[in-house]
Amino acid sequence: MIWAEARSNRFNRGLMLCAALALGACGDDQRSAVPAVQPQPMVKAPALPDTQLLWGDTHLHTNFSADAYIGGNATGTPDTAYRWAKGYPVVHPYNRTRVRIKRPLDFLAVTDHAEYAGLALRLFQGDAEVAATVSGARFAQMIEAGRGGEVFRELVATVNLNRPVAELNTLRLRRSVWSELIDAADRHNQPGKFTALIGWEWSSLPNGANLHRVVLTPQGADVASRFVPFSAFDSDRPEDLWDWLESTSLRTGADFVAIPHNSNISDGLMFMHNDSNGRPITAEYARVRMKWEPVVEVTQIKGDSETHPALSPDDEFADFETYDHLMKMVDVDDGVPPDRVADYVRSGLKRGLRIGQRTRVNPYQFGMIGSTDAHTALSSAEEDNFWGKMGKDSTPENKDDLRVAGSTGWDMSASGLAGVWATENTRQAIIEAIQRREVYATSGPRISLRLFAGWGFEATDADALDVAAVGYRGGVPMGGEISDPPTPDHGPTLLIQAVKDPDDANLDRIQVVKGWIMRDGSAAERVFDVAWSDHRERGADGRLPRLRSTVDLDRATYDNSVGASRLAVTWRDPEFDPARRAFYYVRVLQIETPRNSLYDSVALNRPPVPGHAATIQERAYSSPIWYTP
Repeated sequence: MIWAEARSNRFNRGLMLCAALALGACGDDQRSAVPAVQPQPMVKAPALPDTQLLWGDTHLHTNFSADAYIGGNATGTPDTAYRWAKGYPVVHPYNRTRVRIKRPLDFLAVTDHAEYAGLALRLFQGDAEVAATVSGARFAQMIEAGRGGEVFRELVATVNLNRPVAELNTLRLRRSVWSELIDAADRHNQPGKFTALIGWEWSSLPNGANLHRVVLTPQGADVASRFVPFSAFDSDRPEDLWDWLESTSLRTGADFVAIPHNSNISDGLMFMHNDSNGRPITAEYARVRMKWEPVVEVTQIKGDSETHPALSPDDEFADFETYDHLMKMVDVDDGVPPDRVADYVRSGLKRGLRIGQRTRVNPYQFGMIGSTDAHTALSSAEEDNFWGKMGKDSTPENKDDLRVAGSTGWDMSASGLAGVWATENTRQAIIEAIQRREVYATSGPRISLRLFAGWGFEATDADALDVAAVGYRGGVPMGGEISDPPTPDHGPTLLIQAVKDPDDANLDRIQVVKGWIMRDGSAAERVFDVAWSDHRERGADGRLPRLRSTVDLDRATYDNSVGASRLAVTWRDPEFDPARRAFYYVRVLQIETPRNSLYDSVALNRPPVPGHAATIQERAYSSPIWYTP
């Protein structure tokens, strides 16, 4: 049984303003029937009024990353990245056309790889210090001879094996490049208007398993100049990264967050039962990991990491932007099959519940964000304004030629964005929002999403003029934690509001994804449809029928004749067990729209590429809310 069903939108006036302001004054779109219960006091998550929705990208590479430079980004500098994010027209670093984001971002982090940062750029520029080394001279000759791909594979192989070319990994070189990067961030940072976060990528890649983390700090260049980024050459173990973050924080006063990404290609290592030494996770390990890694990047260009059809066979939307290409440049087979449960966020969240039940601390109590991981210096997550993973595949004719660990440009997803509910547009406020997990991910669209959980929300709360005020007053926001139900059979109530972007596609439905511990100790999951458009009724199997697609495959267009501008609902868990740990997160689906690959196929005047979707149902993922007895 599901407590809430949605009515179609009847009042459209004010919807566009509502989408922009993320308020609830949007008409009588959705209602739900939930028995009224007096609100109970909440704990463990601060009530923070006056939060505003900020959009940004916490993961972007420029020509300071060796793979970006070799992949066709010769001129996309950090300045290019910040100017694009602010809405200026810039010159594309590969195809040399004038390009521009449709709408500026509120914040951006340039996060070039710490490993060999600036190396390829300096090689090509003839940097005397680099060229004076034996390896530098050899690589420069290879690049001049058009063998840049071989240079890339050789450099990545040294990361795979954790064997750096010592003469190209000196502290002097690393400090010089880092100084340029942090100075660029400070030049472009405009508190209250645009935030340029300082950060880098720690690119641990043991035998091609993606254990990468983006590391961000709210501090400026004055503090960041007191350290040099920790790289995978210092250690490829996450525990050593966390130790470095702790010691560096104590020494310099810098704060940090580390954000794992692409768990989908971690080869079974991202959300393990054990630590890097093979020992069962302890409460201390869990506390340290939670401290430094409050969120994960769930969607980006190299695919979606929410879940996989093999792990969620009952989820009809599980097969979304699935990407299975490990980044193996060398092959060291230890004979142990990968643990696919450890590769995806939903199964990682479930595993965290089980570990938390054993240790009393959940190491995988993380929120979710999206970002691009573009290597073009252009944070492009729009399907019809997508400029590729690397410089080369920005041009439709080159999508077949791009080869990244077995994939091509057609595999790349125009994703994603980070939505942050922050008190202001500053470095400190954005990092604080990430630390309390009041953030969410989208695959590109700017869907406004609010989620609160409490014990006393009423059906009419979904129609409140200010849903946030109701939510903060009576519950905790996404990323929070609840406990102590008023009665044993009284399940938590979720207050959810999703509003489409004024310039984007309508919404199909809101779903609640629940994970919980069963009485036998195993973890289970279920996806609930809780609000939807177009007066649909469930079929005999309990599922909603799919909406009619409005995509014109010949012209790569769609229309908003189906779907809703706003969906809002109050929903109570009908299967609640007060003795069992659980989490809840929201997934919002758009109607079908053309995928970036369809736009390029139509431009090339050829049929859609076999094996690659022509359409896409873009989505948003909230950070979870946890119930802990």
